[in-house]
Amino acid sequence: MPRAKPPHLVRERTRHGQLVWYVRVGQGKRIRMRETYGSEAFWRDYRLAVEGSPVARAAGPSPGSLSWLIARYIESAEWSDLSPATRKQRHTVYRAVEETAGAEPVKLIDRRTILAGRDRRRDRPHAANNFLKAMRGLFGWAVDREYVASNPTTGVKLLSGENDDAGFHAWTEEELAAFEARWPVGTRQRLAFDLLLYTGLRRGDAVRLGRQHVRGGELTLRTEKTGAVVTRPILAPLAASIAATKTGDLAFIATERGTPFTKESFGTWFKKVCREAGVPGAAHGLRKAGARRAAEAGATEAQLNALFGWAAGSRESATYTRTADNARLARNAPVLPTPSKNTEGSSP
Repeated sequence: MPRAKPPHLVRERTRHGQLVWYVRVGQGKRIRMRETYGSEAFWRDYRLAVEGSPVARAAGPSPGSLSWLIARYIESAEWSDLSPATRKQRHTVYRAVEETAGAEPVKLIDRRTILAGRDRRRDRPHAANNFLKAMRGLFGWAVDREYVASNPTTGVKLLSGENDDAGFHAWTEEELAAFEARWPVGTRQRLAFDLLLYTGLRRGDAVRLGRQHVRGGELTLRTEKTGAVVTRPILAPLAASIAATKTGDLAFIATERGTPFTKESFGTWFKKVCREAGVPGAAHGLRKAGARRAAEAGATEAQLNALFGWAAGSRESATYTRTADNARLARNAPVLPTPSKNTEGSSP
């Protein structure tokens, strides 16, 4: 005859198949048992819950849980090698995941679990893809460290999102001219525009750039995203804009109080500035406009990679050079003859 279950102890199974235990006395609050069923710690917490005393909290996540795996990952050398921007983005994903599934055992997380997490975010494709990339990084590392036997993200595809073919909107020449007409040289708005357009820096690097990075007509800066050191010429339009504008002490682009922007606050401010100029562009679109101009001027893939910090053989530089080459070929092609009009036998 099976042994009777202790009073007030309730067993349930989660949607992931995990068996969990709760204590509920009468109509009171359910108290989750975190320790392994049958262990001394489990029965200690059971007695405390029945007596109405606070259940002892573990000092950290339960070993083998998803939160435990994430904690190990962010302590690793591989995590330290990621760029600050990537770590920040993945931290956001992991915090959200831990709120809903942090206590789940890692061994129960399979491909269906990952697919379900991606599909819950399908209305926001970029958020869904950020989730999938973060989980790929976590479980790829976990397989290497032998915390798990297989990677549940393998074969799970990214979602197609709005603007995936073109990415961020690249400013047109008409939009560039409209912004320049609204914000003349000497304004903070125009300096931000010129710095982004004529250096090709990402906004996280643009907001850090100052006189300390310029020497002999060139700027040298270690980029935030990749950690690579880039050197770019200070082109004449940018040099004129810097000379005509009141800048900050540590960064060329400064707030009204003269202090440097953060990457996030600059993005918000610059979008507002663009709206005031009647253009739909944003900071990253200026980087793309600069790459397009360079390609149209004859820059090679290797030169574009050096200017914009792309890896050798990158898809980005190849796209710009191919587009520019196709445009040049079309412009230089002989005009195709129009078909001659046959007037014989034609009706009036």
